[in-house]
Amino acid sequence: MRMRRNRRADWSRRLVSEHTLSADDLIWPLFVIEGERRHEPVASMPGVERLSVDLIVEAAREAEGLGIPAIALFPNTDPKLRTDDAREAVNPDNLVCRATRAVKKAGVDVGIVLDVALDPYTSHGHDGLLVDGEIRNDETVAVLVRQSLVQVEAGADILAPSDMMDGRIGAIRRALEDAGHTGTQIMSYAAKYASAFYGPFRDAVGSGGLLKGDKRTYQMDPANSDEALREVALDLAEGADMLIVNPGLPYLDIVRRVSETFRVPTFAYQVSGEYAMLMAAADKGWLDADNAILESLLAFKRAGASGVFTYFAPHAAKLLR
Repeated sequence: MRMRRNRRADWSRRLVSEHTLSADDLIWPLFVIEGERRHEPVASMPGVERLSVDLIVEAAREAEGLGIPAIALFPNTDPKLRTDDAREAVNPDNLVCRATRAVKKAGVDVGIVLDVALDPYTSHGHDGLLVDGEIRNDETVAVLVRQSLVQVEAGADILAPSDMMDGRIGAIRRALEDAGHTGTQIMSYAAKYASAFYGPFRDAVGSGGLLKGDKRTYQMDPANSDEALREVALDLAEGADMLIVNPGLPYLDIVRRVSETFRVPTFAYQVSGEYAMLMAAADKGWLDADNAILESLLAFKRAGASGVFTYFAPHAAKLLR
């Protein structure tokens, strides 16, 4: 037996390839800021920029042209609008709602994923309401429900609750059904870990310097994998259509366990810290950037992911052409 026979030629390698990666597998996260014709670099994420609403529309058109199915929008909220009760999250004219309406009005054929969480809107940087040093679960869920309805009414196609409060998927699903939004998809951050890899993202949305304490009372312990399966089972029972494992590469084992156990659409988020590491190594000449990007994305598919949130989405889509 000579295993190399199937590897001798490019056509043969393609013929026997077990997994494939295409633009259809990508979701492009974008950061929104106030203003017009404004783009602002994120220092800790070389090549990534915060974009004003009009430029978000242009980015959405780029995604459509590249065959990227969906974009995910995250706001960099004006610090003056950040409050302890996160009231800007339920403002129908907040940044992500305006950006969503603009993309829909422009007729761009991409799905819009909106994050359901309070950290871009709180003065303390947490995903929930902080009272006497404690993140209040049920009070937070009530705000998340209101936030979800505002986002759907703005035109969101997929709601992606990333807050990790208990019971929020069921509460959001019931509210959507009661309001007649029966076709809205929920893509739950079912297994979101308290990770060190989120730092550049927090810079991008402006919450990094605000965070008081940490998020370990609601995000998952990196030591646990069985617990992830329990979280996923609960979210599916409560009405989630799809799942996200977050972060990505350090948690490929979780992607594998979830996808094999539940056989539902499971997505990985190649988070900001993963992006920053690859970009830094490429900048130093220590990695071949293009090959490393595609190899890292293919790893998610090999682990069982249906698709990947990645800041490399437009570049990867061009390479895959």
